[in-house]
Amino acid sequence: MKNNTGKPHSLSRRIVTQFCIFTLFLSTFYGCFCFIFLYILEDNFIEREVGQEADYLIAHYQKTDQWPAPRSSHMSLHFSKSDLPDDLNQQLTDEPQRNEFYGFDGRHYHLLNLSKHDSVYLVAEVSQKLLVRPIRSGIVAFFLVCTGILTLVAFFIAWMLGRKTATPLKRLADLVDGVAPENIPSTFAHNFPNNEIGVLARTLENSMQQISKALEREKCFTRDTSHELRTPVAIVKNAVEVYHSKNTDNDDNQQLISRISDAAMQMEQTVNTLLMLAREEHNSDEKTQVQLLPLVEQSILDHSYILNDKAVEVDVSNNCNTQVHALSGMLKVLLDNLLSNAFQYTNLGEVKVDFIDNQLIISDTGPGIEEGISSLVTAPAVKGSQSTGYGFGLSIVKRLCEHQGWQLTVESNKGTVVSVLFSVK
Repeated sequence: MKNNTGKPHSLSRRIVTQFCIFTLFLSTFYGCFCFIFLYILEDNFIEREVGQEADYLIAHYQKTDQWPAPRSSHMSLHFSKSDLPDDLNQQLTDEPQRNEFYGFDGRHYHLLNLSKHDSVYLVAEVSQKLLVRPIRSGIVAFFLVCTGILTLVAFFIAWMLGRKTATPLKRLADLVDGVAPENIPSTFAHNFPNNEIGVLARTLENSMQQISKALEREKCFTRDTSHELRTPVAIVKNAVEVYHSKNTDNDDNQQLISRISDAAMQMEQTVNTLLMLAREEHNSDEKTQVQLLPLVEQSILDHSYILNDKAVEVDVSNNCNTQVHALSGMLKVLLDNLLSNAFQYTNLGEVKVDFIDNQLIISDTGPGIEEGISSLVTAPAVKGSQSTGYGFGLSIVKRLCEHQGWQLTVESNKGTVVSVLFSVK
């Protein structure tokens, strides 16, 4: 697909250019047509004069059985080809069907073979009768001047038309270009003419109104969801903590309570991630230099329960003791998702966290991504046969990276390596 994200073309300039090109083409065509028409008209007058003289000569010959002298001084009768002027005779030999010839020293001949008299020729030397050919350069100059004037007139007319046509479109483009939907005036179509531009403006106005309503509904949903989902999750977590504080002895319910606690923590993490992605206001938050190592350590502690009863070591490189230009909350959500994934799918070996050349690298020694889904692993609802989730983990990570302008790479061979390249400040 052709990329159309470059600098836009000026509609007014295109109208002027195309109008001028059309005028040049039309003027050139019309000039050539008139030039040829003048030549044809001149030849027709000469041929008619020669034809009338031939009719007179033949009529006189039929009455007197003698050829009279032509009445016009520029015409002459010849009774054989050899009697013709030399500059005419050679051309007639080469082209016997031709009746118009160019001679030496600017002479111009029209030849007519008198009917029923094959050896009798009427020759008209019409160089003094020509009107178009002597002023040919003047005619060409006249047509060029007229073409230039017409082009200037066309340029002015096209400029006026282009300005009249493009100005409303430019105002409409400036109104909607790069402006957030919620900042566009709710009513603006009445400011545009009642034509195709007005139809476009009304359509955009309706679309912007629907988008504004949708954004308002999304904000309300995000606000309500934040309260409605976080509250029951907090209640479950508090209830679990209270139960643990009052029941320190091991009993049959400890395993069940632990599962409830793990599920509550996982739900809290998912809710936080989705809410952070849904809130438009995060786009305007200013990024700062965030210490990476404390967030990595906190995320490891938060999800250490996943590694219970697993022979898995977590190796955090000293390179992680650095700063990253990011939003602290978004970076924590990213680490939570990637580390919880690595902990969940690694049953033996190690999970390593490293930071090289502004790139966070989290690798594990798990079974890796199944070959059938390796190219679609970041798509929603795509998961392996061993997954116990719903297949949205890496999809959420991908959305988060796109949201923040980070580059996500997932590789799987012996284990899985996920890297995130952070944008430079």
